[in-house]
Amino acid sequence: MTAPVASLGSLQANPEPFLAQQLRQAAPNPPADPAMRKAFDDFVGQTFYGQMLASMRKSQGKPAYFHGGRAEEVFQGQFDQILTERLSEATANQFSGPMFELFNLQRR
Repeated sequence: MTAPVASLGSLQANPEPFLAQQLRQAAPNPPADPAMRKAFDDFVGQTFYGQMLASMRKSQGKPAYFHGGRAEEVFQGQFDQILTERLSEATANQFSGPMFELFNLQRR
């Protein structure tokens, strides 16, 4: 037998997104491995912020004044790496938290 489909009226009456409803109705997940959560947060955050910073650096030219020269170019990659690590740690719950919950739902 097929599952009942929600009518348009019931969707308008309950503005909660369908995915959020499914998360609430699903059986509780066993506690996730903290090491896997940390690795997931690091990967998602550093990939996103790393690409964002690389794109930003490519779009900006060198300034006429106050440019660090070759030393700035050499250490820019290390600075960007530290910056992406700290940004990903600071925003892990808000940014990669929902992605991790969906990932856990998919693993069941």
